[in-house]
Amino acid sequence: MWLEILLASVLGFVIYWFVSKDKEETLPLEDGWWGPGMRPTTGEDESIRPFKVETSDEEINDLHQRIDKVRLTPPLEDSRFHYGFNSNYLKKIISYWRNEFDWRKQVESLNRYPHFKTKIEGLDIHFIHVKPSQLPSGQTPKPLLMVHGWPGSFFEFYKIIPFLTDPKKHGLSDEHVFEVICPSIPGYAFSEASSKKGFNSVATARIFYKLMLRLGFQQFYVQGGDWGALICTNMAQLVPSHVKGLHLNMAIILRNFYTLILLLGWRLGRLFGYTKRDMELMYPFKKVFFKLMRESGYMHIQSTKPDTVEKFSTWTNPEFRDLEDGGLERKFSLDDLLTGVMLYWTTGTITSSQRFYKENMRLDNKHEGIKVHVPTGFAAFPCELIHVPEKWVKSKYPKLISYSYMPRGGHFAAFEEPELLAQDIHKFMGLLERQ
Repeated sequence: MWLEILLASVLGFVIYWFVSKDKEETLPLEDGWWGPGMRPTTGEDESIRPFKVETSDEEINDLHQRIDKVRLTPPLEDSRFHYGFNSNYLKKIISYWRNEFDWRKQVESLNRYPHFKTKIEGLDIHFIHVKPSQLPSGQTPKPLLMVHGWPGSFFEFYKIIPFLTDPKKHGLSDEHVFEVICPSIPGYAFSEASSKKGFNSVATARIFYKLMLRLGFQQFYVQGGDWGALICTNMAQLVPSHVKGLHLNMAIILRNFYTLILLLGWRLGRLFGYTKRDMELMYPFKKVFFKLMRESGYMHIQSTKPDTVEKFSTWTNPEFRDLEDGGLERKFSLDDLLTGVMLYWTTGTITSSQRFYKENMRLDNKHEGIKVHVPTGFAAFPCELIHVPEKWVKSKYPKLISYSYMPRGGHFAAFEEPELLAQDIHKFMGLLERQ
């Protein structure tokens, strides 16, 4: 029986290898218009305008009135976070949000980095652009675009930016110093949402490419996780000559021989090139499967009817569901978490952010079958939703030059473990420049 399975697997691999051994294909660099109405015949205003996060008494009073009207359903006894957000712990958070959380102070903190907006393809695109305050003699900063995902925002990069723009001050080598650009995905926070159907990751990638050109960067580096990983991948597929390096902490790999034989890995893992650490993170498959089932219900809803929404708990560590407080304050402060919530609430973008799932869950996504021929680095965090072995990553990103098993951390790497992620980005840059 096992001999037949092995022969079938080998045959399948040969067929897959033959079919997928194609030329260095790229995505077509098309164009779009996502603003309301028709594209103006007079052209688009390409100016870059300073932007400031603001609030008002009316906004804060409205929030407090809404919080005061909240009604909660009691949790089941001893349910902890197994049924979702435990409402007993939610009472504590609501009380903190209403009586102690200082949104004005957080707005001031958000404005510590320079914010800007510019119109691209009919949408007002928001981004922060942080330059190093000083540079080692003779060194030029490397432009690095960092892209967030859901339910995150540009804010999740605030803690990692100092490790990139001023590495020496924060205990890292200053061999590589970056200027960091963090845009908001259209429909998230301060970036305008599309008025039209079909706005997906490829359209976002094209807009962010145009943003980098508008900032004066013909070549640049990109980094992302969650949706950011897909958007950055699409950028490398669209304009590989402009993307000098791609660093990811998540990878979406669907059309792959290794995913087809996932069930056989527990018996034949070494044959497929899995390391001991891969086996620990991927098996027993039953445990991984049920983890994915528990954590992916939101995706089905948002991929089908997104207009109808405790990821920082179980996506940080799945074992946190066994805790009464979901482990939320083990890695994050309530101020940080509530700031993330406020960026969605004050901008009214939770629905538009969820629509991104429906637009991307299509059967005709051409990018899924296109390999990425840009130097790539990958940070594999142990509590990510699903572990992606090096063999899998290399099948999609043939120029993988750095693959790291990270010692701790989960889905929101830049927000949760900023120093670890920054170290891996620096490591990747070193290997890239020595090629």
